[in-house]
Amino acid sequence: MKKLRSTIDAVARRECRVLIVGESGTGKELVARHVHWRSGRRDGPFVPVECTAIPESLIESQLFGHVKGAFTGANENAPGAFRAADGGTLFLDEIGDVPLHLQAKLLRCIEQSEVVPVGDVMPIPVDARIVTATNRDLGDLVRSGRFRSDLYYRLRVVTIRVPSLRERPGDIGALARHRLEALAARYREPPRSVGPTAASLLEAYHWPGNVRELFNALEHACVLAPRAVIERDDLPDEIRDAPSADDPQPRSLAAGQRDIIARALKQAGGNQSRAARMLHMERHRLHRMIVRYGLQDLT
Repeated sequence: MKKLRSTIDAVARRECRVLIVGESGTGKELVARHVHWRSGRRDGPFVPVECTAIPESLIESQLFGHVKGAFTGANENAPGAFRAADGGTLFLDEIGDVPLHLQAKLLRCIEQSEVVPVGDVMPIPVDARIVTATNRDLGDLVRSGRFRSDLYYRLRVVTIRVPSLRERPGDIGALARHRLEALAARYREPPRSVGPTAASLLEAYHWPGNVRELFNALEHACVLAPRAVIERDDLPDEIRDAPSADDPQPRSLAAGQRDIIARALKQAGGNQSRAARMLHMERHRLHRMIVRYGLQDLT
């Protein structure tokens, strides 16, 4: 984590574009926020956009804005995310899911530092630092023709890789203490601690949902634990009952993600809703990933 922090400090001081890569739940948005907070733009806005959460029919308007009357329902002008981030940082999460037909417009916006709202013809200057993130292998997407190579090289001036939680079990104790302190402040109660047996289970678990899953598990324990010390029985079932055998390291980001989803589907008996809850993601997003990785036979 020292290397990660030093990389964040180095890129924060400079106006270069940053691509953050890592599995879902590793804290890519938090890394982007730290880049913003430590930069000269810290007093400007930080505007996060999750590209997968926006319907394809609306993403152009959400990014670049629109003028009144541009389409049905456009009852007033809207600035869009780029203009909302003017003077600050625009964080485009899951950039690999931006439709191919919009990538050319996104590239022009980045190169020219201007946007053309939907329904307009006049470009509007914007001054926003672009930070992007993905849990996909953009290189593979470029080779398969699903992502523009020129946009890819524009975005990846500096790449920051956020390791999965299973790659850094030594950080689990510090992350747990930090989260428990934050939960104590939120619930206005004394901070709890993790007992030795529960701590061993946390360190042995494979964490398919990464830091997000760890934080949710600790909040689950805080809500239900009757004592100041979190014990084994206070943890979620999937952590208490997880096998102790170590999982093999993934061959690549995409291969590791496919293995995690396949394992969750098997544990959930093929039930996508249950698997989505285990992975702490929306069901529709899990379904897209099942199709992407050819795992339909497990459902």
